[in-house]
Amino acid sequence: MRQQPFRIGSAEHAEGSFQRQVSRFRNWVTGDGSSGFAPVSGRYHLYVARACPWAHRTIIARELMGLQDAISISFVDPIRDSRGWAFTGNGYEDPVNGFGLLAEAYLQADPNYPDRVTVPVLWDRELAAIVNNESADILRMLGTVFAPLAAHPVELYPEARAATIDELNERIYEALNNGVYKAGFSGRQDVYEAAVAGVFGMLDELDERLSASRFLFGGEPLETDWRLFTTLIRFDAVYQIHFKCSVRKLAEYPHLWPYLRDLYQWPGVAATVSFDEIRAHYYRTHPMINPTGLVAAMPDLDFGAPPGRGGQ
Repeated sequence: MRQQPFRIGSAEHAEGSFQRQVSRFRNWVTGDGSSGFAPVSGRYHLYVARACPWAHRTIIARELMGLQDAISISFVDPIRDSRGWAFTGNGYEDPVNGFGLLAEAYLQADPNYPDRVTVPVLWDRELAAIVNNESADILRMLGTVFAPLAAHPVELYPEARAATIDELNERIYEALNNGVYKAGFSGRQDVYEAAVAGVFGMLDELDERLSASRFLFGGEPLETDWRLFTTLIRFDAVYQIHFKCSVRKLAEYPHLWPYLRDLYQWPGVAATVSFDEIRAHYYRTHPMINPTGLVAAMPDLDFGAPPGRGGQ
């Protein structure tokens, strides 16, 4: 198998700024199968990493919807080397294709694939091909088109709120989800400071929003809440330290911190979180940021404390 150079983070750097790689596989599963991909139980497989916030979105959606029997899943090792994400055994296996490296899936789908290998991947067992490797797309599909296959579907993207969900998704992505990476991988002081200002500007805005609402759009968590959750759950353990997002800790916010605990305690969600894998991945695979590979101690946070929100 042709090996590819390993690029740290998720993008190239341009003039000291972080530029995220664009996802190349953007096919969609459609209800009528007109795209060539129909929602059939057992046809699709997810390749994910518990450590990755983008993949974590899809793990949560699969759990919330009850799609475990319809869509199988494989986890890669949180530690990457020059070959990228790998199946190393002891819980990190690929029972579908027997791949040793996730790169094998990409090169099978496109022998000339030129970019960095990323998670998540939605794989089609029937065609032996990648359907999609964009986390936002996969999350949306899991919450909508796969609903008929779900054991206990929940509404993550209600049509009446579609426009406002899309708008807030985009703003949170630019300033916060991707903003922490722009801060952590920046190569110039001014670029870093601008990114950090954006991160905390969005956190401040969200904290104010959550002062009047249990979740971002009311009494039930929607797609945007889970997109936000996977960044917030990593904030104090990783981003505040490793990516130098050091203005405040997430636990210092009067509304975001109990909101985060509320989501963490949502049925099925805590089991999707592995702080050991999250911390091992970030601190041990970014040598330009952390050349010693030492893993920072886990902050003393009680995620099980009562959130005190919405009667909880």
